[in-house]
Amino acid sequence: MRFSFSLTPSRLAVASVLSLLQTGGGFAQDDPLKRAALPEFKFIPAAKPEELAPANAVDGRIFEGWSRSQGDNGSRRYSSLTEINRGNVKELEVAWTYRSGDGAANVQCTPIVVDGVLYAPTPGRAMVALDGCTGAELWRRPLPPEGPARLQDAPARRGLVYWPGDTENAGRVLFGAGDWIYAVEPKTGRPVPGFGEGGRTALPTGATVSGAVHKHVFVTSGLFGDVYGFDVRNGKELWRFHSVARPGEWGGETWDRAQQGANGWGGLSVDDSRGIAYVALGAPRPDMVGVGRLGDNLFSNCVLALNALTGERLWHFQDVRHDLWDLDVCAPPNLVTLLREGKRVDAVTGISKSGHLLLLDRVNGKPIFPWRLRRAPVSRLLGEQTSPYQPDPELPEPLSRMEFSAEQVTERSPEARDFVLKTVGRANFGFFAPFEEGKATLYTGSRGGGEWSGAAVDVPTGRLYVTSNRWVSKITVIPNDERPRDPKKPPTAGERHYGMHCAPCHGPNRGGVGTAPPLYALKSRMTDEAVLALLQTGRGLMPANLALDAGQKRELLDYLFRRDQPAAAPAAPGAPGVEKERPSYTYDGFQFLVDHEGYPGIKPPWGLLNCYDLNTGKALWRVPLGELDKLTQQGVPVTGSQNLGGATVTAGGLVFVAGTEDEKIRAFDADTGKELWSAKLPFAGTAAPAVYEAGGRQYVVITATGGGRVGGASGAGDAYVAFRLKKEPKK
Repeated sequence: MRFSFSLTPSRLAVASVLSLLQTGGGFAQDDPLKRAALPEFKFIPAAKPEELAPANAVDGRIFEGWSRSQGDNGSRRYSSLTEINRGNVKELEVAWTYRSGDGAANVQCTPIVVDGVLYAPTPGRAMVALDGCTGAELWRRPLPPEGPARLQDAPARRGLVYWPGDTENAGRVLFGAGDWIYAVEPKTGRPVPGFGEGGRTALPTGATVSGAVHKHVFVTSGLFGDVYGFDVRNGKELWRFHSVARPGEWGGETWDRAQQGANGWGGLSVDDSRGIAYVALGAPRPDMVGVGRLGDNLFSNCVLALNALTGERLWHFQDVRHDLWDLDVCAPPNLVTLLREGKRVDAVTGISKSGHLLLLDRVNGKPIFPWRLRRAPVSRLLGEQTSPYQPDPELPEPLSRMEFSAEQVTERSPEARDFVLKTVGRANFGFFAPFEEGKATLYTGSRGGGEWSGAAVDVPTGRLYVTSNRWVSKITVIPNDERPRDPKKPPTAGERHYGMHCAPCHGPNRGGVGTAPPLYALKSRMTDEAVLALLQTGRGLMPANLALDAGQKRELLDYLFRRDQPAAAPAAPGAPGVEKERPSYTYDGFQFLVDHEGYPGIKPPWGLLNCYDLNTGKALWRVPLGELDKLTQQGVPVTGSQNLGGATVTAGGLVFVAGTEDEKIRAFDADTGKELWSAKLPFAGTAAPAVYEAGGRQYVVITATGGGRVGGASGAGDAYVAFRLKKEPKK
């Protein structure tokens, strides 16, 4: 059976939506009176007890190893090893540190470990195998660049996986890089013969996640959309599911124009007992502006369930409808087992930047708890149509609330509070507040709620351990009056510079990729001098560009400010086949509400480790994650910091987590949240820890390359650090 749970009022037929678009020669707004007449709340009912999927048996041996970056196919990041436990975790010390020596970059991949050998990417675009006991390099497989570096070119960007082989095919390590899936021999790193061409097969929409192998099918998703099934034995593409539903496909009526987004960069999981793949899908594109993509925009912001062997859609559950705020379902769904009315049942999670925690039946996709939706505000932009309802769940308790309010403003100091209040006084905010031209909107967004690093599951108890951030986004939508360039004209010198140095992050058409903002309408928000200064120093994830000389930088600016671009002639109004041009907007990049010293403009905590009892849907405990030394020295209690690493839980009663600005890895008591141990890393941890056994000893290894959004005082690096107990426990 198949089920769909998109709310009917928000899935207006496109014909109805379009009828509202053009009235009196202009574009209509949402009707506030009609919106106000709707009921304030609606509910998607919880699955009935008889509808819940009975728990299937799980082979506990999968939790003894770490053959996938997320631990196992269920993305549980749980280890059944117990040598390291609450009683002795303080005795952990560095067992080895590996430095790749080929550059410094923000690696976001948790290594895998098979038969005592660790497999991981390096900042210099290589894959390496390391001795799990010593960290000694066993082999290195460089991946030559194919042009200017792009986001998807980082090997195993967010994970890799090992397949043990079958009676006719040898085992292999699988990972994505660029527009390819690679299969290499575990012992040598050489390409696997017979897999695609030369050991790789094309991934049309770019590599990003680790994928998972079910029987003979390698399921993965593309950085720029769609989900795929490949034959793990020979690399042949078996099926492709369009994550942006097309006309004639299920959900195609929820887009009034072909668009992009709904990409599976957050990751996926597979229930091997049922043959179901669960994919986390992100927001539609473009971010923040929906006038060109009216409708619910399926399958964006969804947990999507597919038949792993055929790619057939089984069900989907959508969080935010017609997302205008970049509130992706952003992390690999976790397979969990719960108790409901005394029976063990199987469910799957979804974690979103909105702060929502979805908990769904694995087979039919119905929510475990009633899912509340609340009437949402009407649009403030000409041509925009907001969804009538947006999620406002009660259970499971949210990681954080998307809604910002003035009561949250910082009290760190009078100066900080006054600075932030001035910003708040000039901004819009509230429950799913829509954007207004030229005025900032505040909400807990792209660095709030959950993150791509996801959660860990304590398998025996069903508890969920998930990190979260509490930064407030400050986004301003502005008009974009640029006309398209004339495609008949050759690229200018500045356009060529852009393609070489800027397009990998900001997109070939300046539309932005990931957290890199669009560069449309740049003249309305920056000056030549400001851009030149940014090119010289870099900022955040953007490195300084020292390759261009002064003349080339001027040519680049001429392109960015559209001074060198002959515009295409506009189509004649009313010409046959020409649709009335809709209003065009862009936004000013990913900005945040901060005080005069750059600290978050709200009361702490600013970063958290959360523990949920999924049987009740309630948080058992929440503790600040990360310490800002400068504030500690001023006597400020631990605030938590922005974090991007994710937790791992063990049968020894421990939760290991890094990913914080203070460049530490920590161990917490899984029952209480008490911090039991910490160690300073050479660079900030940038992925979840892996737990493994080698040479009869238990290890915890962390990717420590710093850089990225978390940063850290040491900047970017190239390290993997493994810990073990100082002395081997007595048998």
